[in-house]
Amino acid sequence: MKLDILAFGAHPDDVELSCSGTIAKEISLGKKVGIIDLTRGELGTRGSAEIRDVEAANAAKILGVHVRENLNMRDGFFVNDEKHQLEIIKMIRKYKPEIVLCNAIDDRHIDHGKGSKLVSDACFLSGLRRIETQLENVNQEVWRPKVVYHYIQWKVLEPDFVVDITGFMDIKEQSILAYSSQFYDPNSNEPESPISSKNFLDSVRYRANDLGRIVGVESAEGYTVERYLTVNSLSDLR
Repeated sequence: MKLDILAFGAHPDDVELSCSGTIAKEISLGKKVGIIDLTRGELGTRGSAEIRDVEAANAAKILGVHVRENLNMRDGFFVNDEKHQLEIIKMIRKYKPEIVLCNAIDDRHIDHGKGSKLVSDACFLSGLRRIETQLENVNQEVWRPKVVYHYIQWKVLEPDFVVDITGFMDIKEQSILAYSSQFYDPNSNEPESPISSKNFLDSVRYRANDLGRIVGVESAEGYTVERYLTVNSLSDLR
């Protein structure tokens, strides 16, 4: 299956928290979108890897993504080396996305920055014909995405561009709440974590609304880029 957009997240729920509004909007426009989770989030304070497997599948259904896979890398301990790069290269060559979305370039959780660089490096390497990969005993063709965009997570980074997600905040929040083990639940007996407070959950909407306010729309999601954006004319900008 060839995808238009492939979103990578170091953990299940990274994508939902950061760029699910964009994903839902692109799917509504007829684009094919997939999600690849690097780890199962097994070091998370709450829940378990098995619970998050189910939650990730439910979130994928809510968003309507065409495929979701998990690479089963070690939460907290994956590194940017040849072994891990090759696993991502296989996914890029399998789905041949035009656009890749991935973790924030710098963030509170060490996996986010690591995942960001790992995916970005793999996107470049995936276009080199002398790097040979096989999937299910079939040789893969080289493929390099046209662009790599990094979504914004815990830290308030300055975006290079924003996507208007007006009308898609509800589905974004529904996909996040699919991870019921992770987020605010006044009846939970699990330990508190940085993302389990009501304030954190509320911040998802007010951060999107604040970005929207800045650009004159209801809500938005921000991204940073690796190279200059190109437009055909000034009328493409607003």
